[in-house]
Amino acid sequence: MNEITHQIERLQKRVEKTMVRLDLASKAIQVKQLEEESMAPDFWSDNRQAQAHMQQLTALREEVTTWEQIATQLKDLHELSKMLEEEPDNDMQEEVASAIPPLEEQIGKLEFALMLSGEHDAKNAILSIHAGSGGVDAQDWAEMLLRMYLRWAEQHRFRTQIYDYSEGEEAGVKSATVEIEGRYAYGYLRSEIGTHRLIRLSPFDAAHRRHTSFAKIEVMPDIEDTIEISIRPEDIEVDTYRATGAGGQHVNKTDSAVRMRHIPTGIVVTCQNERSQIQNREVALKLLKARLFELEQKKREEEAARLKGENVQADFGTQIRSVIVHPYNIVKDHRTNQETSDTTGYLAGDVDAFIYAYLQEQASGVESAITADSNP
Repeated sequence: MNEITHQIERLQKRVEKTMVRLDLASKAIQVKQLEEESMAPDFWSDNRQAQAHMQQLTALREEVTTWEQIATQLKDLHELSKMLEEEPDNDMQEEVASAIPPLEEQIGKLEFALMLSGEHDAKNAILSIHAGSGGVDAQDWAEMLLRMYLRWAEQHRFRTQIYDYSEGEEAGVKSATVEIEGRYAYGYLRSEIGTHRLIRLSPFDAAHRRHTSFAKIEVMPDIEDTIEISIRPEDIEVDTYRATGAGGQHVNKTDSAVRMRHIPTGIVVTCQNERSQIQNREVALKLLKARLFELEQKKREEEAARLKGENVQADFGTQIRSVIVHPYNIVKDHRTNQETSDTTGYLAGDVDAFIYAYLQEQASGVESAITADSNP
């Protein structure tokens, strides 16, 4: 067996293990079921539910199709490589060999994506950039970062839309917000949250002296604003009682007042203002939905604040990553010690090495914590 065949077989075993771990066979069945359900005549009668259904179908179909295509490519390359062992052809051998590295890189990226299992990791990202300490240089640095992340998104075939762009007085931007739409956009970009520092010879200084400037990056998952409240009948406990106060003799003689308790949350609402129990029940249900909406909105605000993290001033001592272009070229992440001397490539969107290093460190930390808990 030649080395090329051995490489292909090694990749095949790697892919087979991953496909089993992902249970792609079950997911393929689920895709067919979802496709059949989407063909129902009344499928779009509930637009919101239909959209959620289609999003799930698209994500599952993409996952299954991607791994199946890789498995097919490896199978074809393996058959071709075995054939070339019997009938050597140098040109064809080189072609097969050149097809392996891109496939291996793709497999590596897909395997890495499996680490993005956080609640919001698969969602789109809303990335905000704010110029910090450094005056005009900081505003120029903020614009450089915006351009860098737009290029990074383009390289990953993510769609982008700028929602806010506040220009600086002389150059750059004071702040900008952009939505980056693509699977795992937030999972990747949450590694970029924090203060970013730039050290360079300032183009805005007549003496051309070295300046340090800062910009802050915030990244939020794109959580839908619309909150849909659905209340199951079995989750409601309803009591009726005789109304008191103003309302006439009818109110005082019948059990028209309604007390409604939502069992999962313990929220209680009452209504006794209407003349009939049916009307009071309708109003109580309306009040309950309003209270549940308020509760859900508060939860989302708290979750958004947690994801956003502590509000840190973009200034000295707070940086997570530094870009130095004078007196030497280096980009260094102070959390992972990941670094590169290719500042030009980095500012052109080549950020993946830093993103991967951060996420790998986070994953290692989780694994270490689990191991420690299981071995007291």
